[in-house]
Amino acid sequence: MDPEPVYRFTVNILMMKRAGERILYPCYFDATLKREAGRRVPAAIAAKGPTLQDLERALRKERLAFRAEEKHHPAHWSKREGRLVVTWEGPKSELLRRVARSLDVKR
Repeated sequence: MDPEPVYRFTVNILMMKRAGERILYPCYFDATLKREAGRRVPAAIAAKGPTLQDLERALRKERLAFRAEEKHHPAHWSKREGRLVVTWEGPKSELLRRVARSLDVKR
């Protein structure tokens, strides 16, 4: 009788989202995208082509703690935009609107 196979999984603990953290991708704020394509804020407060650096500036302006990661949105993996992990206890929709209003990119 053959022995049972052993499955091993590794987890990179440094890159995991912890409780009280929210993940933000630049595509959430992109006015050129439709909602179905990944935009998560109303077009009226979205920005045209926001970058990770634009989001970082907006988060600093709002005095929110965050860290950048070289992970990418699954639907936009080829863009290689990165993502930000923000410390936030409230609803994600409130965070998204707050950050969108702080973006200094052309609307």
